[in-house]
Amino acid sequence: MDEVGWQLRGEAATQALGERLAAFVSAQPPEQRLLLTLSGPLGAGKSALARAVLRALGVQGTVRSPTYTLVEPYHLDDGRQFRHLDLYRLADPEELEFIGYFDDSQVSQLTVVEWAERVPAVLEAADLQLRLAHGASADERRAEARAFSTAGKAWLAAVGGRI
Repeated sequence: MDEVGWQLRGEAATQALGERLAAFVSAQPPEQRLLLTLSGPLGAGKSALARAVLRALGVQGTVRSPTYTLVEPYHLDDGRQFRHLDLYRLADPEELEFIGYFDDSQVSQLTVVEWAERVPAVLEAADLQLRLAHGASADERRAEARAFSTAGKAWLAAVGGRI
């Protein structure tokens, strides 16, 4: 298991990390399926990071956190598809079956899941897990990443060190 961590000072650092994560996804063949999980306390920057990744991948318009809808799909004009899930309000892991999570996993090139720790099967399937935490000041965050697959290790190596 490979691990790396970053100090994220301000919105620009979160944006930069999102762009580096997205660059790896963009460089992959369209049939590559990647799962990125984001964990951490409320307000740690999970949604901001997910938004940064999706914007860097070319998602236009509003990128909202799917706190109440659980899943937000994005279909780009070039045929690429991404999903953003927020499992904070998930009452039962079986709800993922009802929303088609497992069916859609074969369609979306990237799935970003916030609060994945609420469903251990999702967390365990991640290529790359990011844990975000509050820092010493209001605009500082700590991000720690762990790779759990060959693709995840390549992703982590591509993102690299300092942000």
